[in-house]
Amino acid sequence: MSGAGPLPHPVDVTGSELWLHRGTPPTMVRPHRHDDLEVNLVLRGRLDYLFGGDRLSVTAGQVAVFWAATPHHLLPSPEQTEGCWLHLPLGTALGWNLTDTDVARLLSLTPVIAPQSCLGHDAVVLFGTWIRELGGSDAAARIPALLEIQAMISRVLRYDERQPDRHDQQQPAPEGTLNSVTAMARFIVENFRDSITIGDIAAAAHLNRSHAAMIFSRSLGLSPGRYLARRRIAEAQRLLITTGLAMIDVAHASGFSSQSSFYEQFTRLCGTSPGDYRRRHQRPG
Repeated sequence: MSGAGPLPHPVDVTGSELWLHRGTPPTMVRPHRHDDLEVNLVLRGRLDYLFGGDRLSVTAGQVAVFWAATPHHLLPSPEQTEGCWLHLPLGTALGWNLTDTDVARLLSLTPVIAPQSCLGHDAVVLFGTWIRELGGSDAAARIPALLEIQAMISRVLRYDERQPDRHDQQQPAPEGTLNSVTAMARFIVENFRDSITIGDIAAAAHLNRSHAAMIFSRSLGLSPGRYLARRRIAEAQRLLITTGLAMIDVAHASGFSSQSSFYEQFTRLCGTSPGDYRRRHQRPG
């Protein structure tokens, strides 16, 4: 595997930890990523993200849940915004005996957004309770809070599952594959800029290529190769929006082996050329 060199606009990598916050949005100078399940509940105003290569808005009364391994950048908001934030180590969530469908949604490259009403309880009160209980040293007091967090995330996923525009293609995956699929998804997210192969991805889970591809596709609804391509395209979108890099540099910084491969895959997956995408979406300034 060969690296693509230093990134012109780096992404901060922060440690995975249980973290809660209520109040005004934290300041983000540049994108970051961390191996947590992140929950954002907007109480007032709006959160505007650059999530991978997509713009994402979460408005008052909505909750967003996503795997924070995808680089995301909270942009300055013109509105007065207040919300609740939760970072939960992904390993904790994967210990909940989630269904294959749930794992697929959590490991996907797009957030789940749902109305606050689907939570079934006063989430603001719950967040206040969790901050007190999880911030203390009493291990027994943490158990109810973690169970409530599990129930909250489950309700968000159930809401998402009921939406008529969902087009899940996952087939039942063999039992005992959860850790292997997660290991492969993590490997792709952390190494997509390098010239990795399906064999490299399979080796991250100590599997042969054919078995790795089968369980990955069944669990997440797309092959490891397509997951890798989507991750590279998301990084290219981010760089096209936020930098003035030449196309060849965007291609290399996103993990593509050639400019022609970059153009071909970008146009196929985005429905437009990289140049047209930049002209349409690049931020002023």
